[in-house]
Amino acid sequence: MAIKNCFFVSVCIVFLLLSSTAYSVENGGIDSLRQTSKAFASVAKKVSPSVVFVKVESIQKARESTRAQSPFNDDLFRHFFGDRYQGFRDQTQPRPERKVTGQGSGFVFAVDDGLSSDTRYILTNNHVIEGADSIRVTFQDGREFDAEIKGVDPKSDVAVLAIKNSEHKALRLGDSSSMEVGEWVIALGNPFGLSHTLTVGVVSAKGRSGLGINDYEDFIQTDAAINPGNSGGPLLNLDGEVVGINTAIFSRSGGYMGVGFAIPINLAKNIANQLINTGEVKRGYLGVVIQEMTPELEESFGIGEDKGILISQVSDGSPAQRAGLKTGDLIVKYQSIKVEDVAGFRNRVALTPPGTKATITVLRDAKEKRITVTLASLDEARDIAQSEIQSVGELGLTVQTITSELEQQLGVRSGQGVVVTEVKRGSVAAMAGLRAGSVIMQVNRHTVNSGADFSNALKQHRLGKQILFLVSEQGMARYVVLSWPK
Repeated sequence: MAIKNCFFVSVCIVFLLLSSTAYSVENGGIDSLRQTSKAFASVAKKVSPSVVFVKVESIQKARESTRAQSPFNDDLFRHFFGDRYQGFRDQTQPRPERKVTGQGSGFVFAVDDGLSSDTRYILTNNHVIEGADSIRVTFQDGREFDAEIKGVDPKSDVAVLAIKNSEHKALRLGDSSSMEVGEWVIALGNPFGLSHTLTVGVVSAKGRSGLGINDYEDFIQTDAAINPGNSGGPLLNLDGEVVGINTAIFSRSGGYMGVGFAIPINLAKNIANQLINTGEVKRGYLGVVIQEMTPELEESFGIGEDKGILISQVSDGSPAQRAGLKTGDLIVKYQSIKVEDVAGFRNRVALTPPGTKATITVLRDAKEKRITVTLASLDEARDIAQSEIQSVGELGLTVQTITSELEQQLGVRSGQGVVVTEVKRGSVAAMAGLRAGSVIMQVNRHTVNSGADFSNALKQHRLGKQILFLVSEQGMARYVVLSWPK
C-alpha cells in the first residue's frame, strides 16, 4: 500500500512539473514577443522626431498643344477650302504652366564635424528631389521648413538638403557592413503620404547589384514593407541606428511585394560628407575591366577555388597600367581586405579618394603579388576614354572603347569589342550597313577590345582592300565586308 501511495505521489509531482514547464515555456514565449514589440516601439519613439516628410514642387513649363484631331484639319481639305472655316484652322494653343508635386522621406543626420548651430542636414534620395523648384520638409511635431539642395549624386541616388533654424536631433548612423542576413530592421517613412509610418522586417540579402537602379549599387535587401513615399527614409537596426536609406522596390503592381532595397549607410555617409564639404563627389579610378570568376575560368587559369575577380583588360595610360597590373591577374585583396565580387570591388575603389596609394594583392602565375597603385579620378578616366576614340575618315566611321557609361546606355559589355559612335552618310561603312551602336568585335579576324586595338588592326591593313568585321548588334553577331566602289 505504501509503495502504491509513493508511486501516486511521484506521478503527481511529475505532472505538476510538466505543467509548470509548459506554462513557463508558453509564458516565456509571450514575454519574448512583448520584449521585441517594446523594442520596435522604443525605436519608433526615439527616431520619429528626426524623420521628415519631403514635399517637392516643380513647374512644368508651358508648351504648345498639338493640332486638334479632326478630319477637317487634313491638308487636302485646306487645299480646296482654305482657312475660312473655324473648324479647318489649327487648334494649336499654348498650354498653361502647371504645378507638379512629389513626395518622399528623409532624416536629419550629422556630418563628420557634428551638428551646425543654425543648419541641419537631411539625407534623402536624389530621385525624390530631382527637378524640384521648391522643397518643403515637415517634422513629426508639425513644424515645416523650406529646404535647399546642398548637393546631389545621381550615380548613387544620394542627396543632401539643408534647413535653417531647426533644433531637431540627428539620428545615429550605424555600421551597415556589420549587418547580417536575418537581423531585424525597421523602415520609417511616409508611404503614400501617410506620415511617419513604421514597418518591420529582416535583412533578406546584402550586396545586391546589377539591378540597373543606380550606377553604383550595393543594396541591402529587406522584406520590411517599402512603398512609394518611403524613398529617402531611414532603415534602422534595433538600436535605432540608421543602416540604410530606403530607395527602391521590386514590384509588378507598383506597391509592396516583399522585396525592397536600401542604400547602405556606409556608402551614403561617404558621399554625403563629400557633397557637404566640396559640393561634388570625387571617385577613385583604377582603369581595369573586371569580371567574376567562374568554375570554368578557375580551371582554365589553374587557380583552384580562390575567391577574387579577374582583370580582363587594362586601359592604356591608366593608373593600373602604370602600376604594372596585367590582363589575367586575379585580384584577391584590396587594401588588405578580401575581394569577392565585382560590384563590391568597384564600389570600394570608387569610394577611395583620388591620389590615394592603394595596395592590391593579385595572383599571377599562381603566385601572390602585392602592387601599389596611385588612384586617379574619374575625370582622368574620361580623358583616357576620349583618347581611345578613333575616327577613320577613309571608312567613314568613328569607334570608341566601351566605358562603364556606354555599357549602361547601350546595353553592351566593356572589354568585348568597340562601339560605333558615328557613321558618315554615303561612306563605305554606311554602305556595308554599319550604324551607331554596332559593336565591332573583330577586324580581319583579329579581336579588338579598345580604340587602340582597332587602330592597330587597321594599320596592318592596306586601305582600298576589303576589310572583314565581326559585328554584334542586339546580341546577334554577323560578319560584314567593307568594300570600296570600283
